Amino acid sequence: MTTPLLPTIMVAPNGARRGKADHPALPVTIPEIVACAADCFAVGADGIHAHVRDAEGQHVLDSGLYAELMAELARAVPGMAVQITTEAVGRYSPAEQRALVERLRPALVSVALREITVEPDSRLTRRFFHDCAAAGTAVQHILYSALDVDNLAALVRDGTVPGGPSQVLHVLGRYAAGQTSSPSDLAAPLARQRALGLQADWAVCAFGPDETNCLLAARREGGKVRIGFENNLFMADGSIAASNAARVSDLATRLADMQFGPR
Repeated sequence: MTTPLLPTIMVAPNGARRGKADHPALPVTIPEIVACAADCFAVGADGIHAHVRDAEGQHVLDSGLYAELMAELARAVPGMAVQITTEAVGRYSPAEQRALVERLRPALVSVALREITVEPDSRLTRRFFHDCAAAGTAVQHILYSALDVDNLAALVRDGTVPGGPSQVLHVLGRYAAGQTSSPSDLAAPLARQRALGLQADWAVCAFGPDETNCLLAARREGGKVRIGFENNLFMADGSIAASNAARVSDLATRLADMQFGPR
């Protein structure tokens, strides 16, 4: 079965950790996420990286909430790709992450390589990745370092991850001082990806006020981008963004100026 490609501009509007105290426009409930997705789609985002929250606003891997969100997004913004997450945030085991995907069989899912491979039985990890491929679920491997790139390439070589182009997200600055990113952070993981011959439909996300420049650098190198309040609340000029849509609109305009349109 053919798996879908990564969207060019994927909005990540909330993430697992931030809430209304961080920004009043950060969407938490399903209606808020759907409204945010529609606003972002209207200004250039062709995909959403979606987290759901429980009644207390906490990140959860809840298949019922995800099914509801996916149905509402399909109704409200049918042209927008939807990617769910298996992010563990120190709460969820590889088995619980796998179970979420097995219940939902989404078109796209993000999986942190260093989280899912904590599973001691490598056969279960291999079966998970191959079952996703058979079901047409595109797994985007979240990579935090050049070492993670090495590990993904090794898993492709030994057959744990199916061959062919992999979907990748290079996370810039996750463990930097102050958790801020710069465009130069892309050099090491991208060089390793290319040196290893790792075929990848790849994207970048970045933390802090230099997010825009990091994403523009990724597009210049042929990558795609993820933007939004999960990673950064600032506009390119250093001011606080009014909304996720404001971040998407600014980036889409800059990409159009570079002749890298969002669709």
